Amino acid sequence: QVQLVESGGTSVQAGGSLRLSCAVSNNIGDFYMAWFRQAPGKDREGLAILYSKTAMTTYHDSVKGRFTISQDDAKITLFLQMTDLKPEDTAVYYCAAAPQIRFSPFLAGNYPFWGQGTQVTVSS
Repeated sequence: QVQLVESGGTSVQAGGSLRLSCAVSNNIGDFYMAWFRQAPGKDREGLAILYSKTAMTTYHDSVKGRFTISQDDAKITLFLQMTDLKPEDTAVYYCAAAPQIRFSPFLAGNYPFWGQGTQVTVSS
């Protein structure tokens, strides 16, 4: 079973930067890796996708130019570098992993493996 643990969430002022990490139980291999977020009362939304075999990335339009997804050389850690943070970025952030994707990589139902989430709070 793939186990994921997020870290790095904290409180930050608007306009600031933050890097989240997701530790993976073993080498990611050829999995699709993703960052999602969920604010209270709202649906979980996909933000950024990385195909670990090739490091190809895909971003939701809402975070293009601000967020960057990446992996370490050993492929046991996933990162999300966030810049120019806004109050509307406040949410619990989750990493997820999937062996296959159908239709859209931004659909949460594709991902059988999830971390516990880490809270990011952006203040004005």
